Amino acid sequence: MSELGIIARHAGTVLIGQLAVMAFGIADTVIAGRYSPQALAVLSLASSIYISIYVALNGMLQALLPVWAELRGAERSADIGKSVRQALYVCAGAAVIGCLALWFPMPWLVWTDVPEVLWPDVQAYLRVLALALVPSLLFRLYSTLNQSLGYPRLVTALQAGALLVKIPLSYALTFGVQLGEWQLQGMGVVGCAWATLAVNTLMMLSGLWLLRTQDIYQAYRLWRRLEKPDWPVIRRFLALGVPAGLSIMVEVTSFTLMALFIARLGAVALASHQIAASLAAVLYMVPLALGIASSARTGYWLGAGQAHKARRAAGLGIGLAIGAALLGAALLFMGRETLAHAFSTDPHVVQAATVWLAWVALYHLADAVQAVCAYLLRCYRITILPLVVYTALLWGVGLYGGYRLAYQGLDWAGLAMRASVDTFWITSTAALGL
Repeated sequence: MSELGIIARHAGTVLIGQLAVMAFGIADTVIAGRYSPQALAVLSLASSIYISIYVALNGMLQALLPVWAELRGAERSADIGKSVRQALYVCAGAAVIGCLALWFPMPWLVWTDVPEVLWPDVQAYLRVLALALVPSLLFRLYSTLNQSLGYPRLVTALQAGALLVKIPLSYALTFGVQLGEWQLQGMGVVGCAWATLAVNTLMMLSGLWLLRTQDIYQAYRLWRRLEKPDWPVIRRFLALGVPAGLSIMVEVTSFTLMALFIARLGAVALASHQIAASLAAVLYMVPLALGIASSARTGYWLGAGQAHKARRAAGLGIGLAIGAALLGAALLFMGRETLAHAFSTDPHVVQAATVWLAWVALYHLADAVQAVCAYLLRCYRITILPLVVYTALLWGVGLYGGYRLAYQGLDWAGLAMRASVDTFWITSTAALGL
């Protein structure tokens, strides 16, 4: 199969799994929206905080993909197992940090002036997700290993199967169900969090079972006694993973933190933003899949000592990302009103979301290209400079610029400018373009 075919097939397989995972959040958004506007507002706030923490930790583990891809390209199979076992120490540290941050979310809520009436529900939701974080990070480690080895199908099968459990379970735990004489009392929006915990645990256990039983993993000698921490190896992991994780955190929080700033404008503004943010995240899955697939091939060829083939794989990944972004943005723009109606029955929420989705289409064009480039740069161990660029532009121009326009106005060239909350999406789109 050609290099283009390998990358496209790998990316397509990853995309199906990632869309299944994203469907978890989309389903929760729809269920919360049908439950009540306040439930959707709580979900938006809690999800923004959770994603801000999770993506950084997730990105730190995902950054190990080129390490294992290079070992595979160099035909050092046994070293992959030892490397994975050392990565467990990184995963454990990430889990501790993430759980503490989710269990004590009050600094986030106070700092962003979230209405106090929402605090109890947001805190209850996040404490359940703190428990769900541990199996989620372990499954991410399993997923990254499979992607680096060119085995994404097992991960995708688990993610797609979990979706079949997640949707009915979220609905049942949120609204409650009546089965004959037996009745399950609904827990409101927190029921979605308990469903996430159950599904994450199921995927983690399934991944462990596959690692133990499938012959394709035997050459990597994964099931050996856990060695003591190899601090030089762990430091190399952190030197690659921490800047990569922080870069992803800055990128994602540049729009998830919008929800916390928008919260002061009321439930309608927050609910409509949740719709726009959810669809932006769905579109992001395409360049994410292409970034994973092209970086796996780039890392493989670098490990094999074929630098010219690595460059070709990188170029193919970028080209595919540009084409896919143009198609995705066009479809979103044309169907933005229909999509807004699918998420909410409130006419005010639908009207606001329709406007914001037009900006999401432009946002995605820039987001797709830079996302793939960031993955490819990690193959060459370039992580610090992207972090600096992300922080300056996405937080400085995008998030802070939107805040200034929306709440303080901007006096530029003698012309007083004061915009609505729409400016968060406008400035973020401009920042991604830069």
